[in-house]
Amino acid sequence: MAKTRTPTLVSQDLLGRIGAQKTTREYCNKEDIYTQGGVADAMFYVESGHVKLTVASNGGRKAVLAILGKGDFFGENCLIRNSRRTTTATALQQSTIACVKRSILSSIIHREPAFSNLLVLDLLSRIERMEQDFTDQLLSSSERRLARILLRLSHFGQPSGTDTATLHVSQETLAEMVGTTRSRVSHFMNRFREMGFINYNGTLQVHQALHTFFLHQ
Repeated sequence: MAKTRTPTLVSQDLLGRIGAQKTTREYCNKEDIYTQGGVADAMFYVESGHVKLTVASNGGRKAVLAILGKGDFFGENCLIRNSRRTTTATALQQSTIACVKRSILSSIIHREPAFSNLLVLDLLSRIERMEQDFTDQLLSSSERRLARILLRLSHFGQPSGTDTATLHVSQETLAEMVGTTRSRVSHFMNRFREMGFINYNGTLQVHQALHTFFLHQ
């Protein structure tokens, strides 16, 4: 029986096939990796840290579309000729980001059909996650949406086997992702702390037990 490929395994295999044809750079907290409207000429991969994707309207309103962590690709629209960035990507902490130029990606795609298949799988996984986020935004309470976001950022279920994760994300950013106010997020975080699901004292630690709360809401 063929081994099932998880999104993490797919992205790791993709990066392995790119090999030394990538460049790697360290980004400081709140440093932009690229900005909305800029030329899309490369795809990126989070080797460590977290990256926030935001979109802004002409009137200046902003929304957080996603927070990415280790193992996530982003900026795939560079594969569309003459495309522009539709989001701004910003490091949320000290982060190590790999970069692959569009010309290199195009060459690998034409040379290795297996790479193309993996890339499609990775993109489909991203689309599925976005659909889940959209459904959650429409149907779930703010408290449940916050729990889901914290669990996703914690990457529980990956090979590390840890049951506690330390996150570097502000309540303001969480409020933008949840679609509520910072005061409401603070209220929910205090509840989670009282129930023993998180520790929040300067740094945010999320316990896997939060998943129990998420399943029963």
